[in-house]
Amino acid sequence: MKESMRISLIVAAAEDDAIGRDNALLWHLPNDMKHFKNTTWGMPVVMGSRTFASMGSKPLPGRFNIILTRRPPAEAPEGVWYADSAEAALRLAAGTQCREVFIAGGGDVYGQFMAMADRVYLTRVHARFPDATVHFRGFDTAAWLLASEMHFPHDDKNPFDHVFQTWQRG
Repeated sequence: MKESMRISLIVAAAEDDAIGRDNALLWHLPNDMKHFKNTTWGMPVVMGSRTFASMGSKPLPGRFNIILTRRPPAEAPEGVWYADSAEAALRLAAGTQCREVFIAGGGDVYGQFMAMADRVYLTRVHARFPDATVHFRGFDTAAWLLASEMHFPHDDKNPFDHVFQTWQRG
């Protein structure tokens, strides 16, 4: 499975690795939302049930939505598949014939896929959120190679400086 399909984490994390609080994002960065959409378009996207619920339990358009949960509902909304393990999610993603699957959170889900990941698309938000309840843990840059980065200063629509980084397994 892994030989034919790249496993990529896609995450926006603050300098203190904060990614969320109370099942919501900590910031509104339209630039990052556009980057996420453009990067994942047409691909399978795996997320946990709480992340899916935080989006109103509506599938991301233009993508194969795979929800990781131990308790799938009896009926899935159109465009949504359920998996009860990381391995099952990867089997569903492999069935799409796509070359890359994106892991889109939350914190526990990133942890399940970290050791398997080939690539990390990281938006580093230049801010700190000490009251965050969800973090992007276990990403040790010493085990990865920085393949690319693009810096963006804050502006009228994006309140924080941020950088898009692509990391490859070293």
